Amino acid sequence: EEPAATIVERLKDVATYEGEDAVFECRLSQETAQDAQWFLGDVPLQSNEMNEIRVQGTRHSLVLRKVTLEDCGSVSFRVGQLSSAA
Repeated sequence: EEPAATIVERLKDVATYEGEDAVFECRLSQETAQDAQWFLGDVPLQSNEMNEIRVQGTRHSLVLRKVTLEDCGSVSFRVGQLSSAA
């Protein structure tokens, strides 16, 4: 069984203007088969026309497109038992 990945680069707070994109990045210690999940508040996010979720090796990123005031709040990234929020 592979050792659990750890978060080596945590999420950073992002400030942006309404109508711009907000980009969040998190880096893990290793590539993992475990499902990673992004949340806005308590709502799990899916990749769609408003949210782009990318994984490049150990780097996980979330792009919230053309943010509105309703998007203001806590963004969190979870994988296994680990989580990071901004």
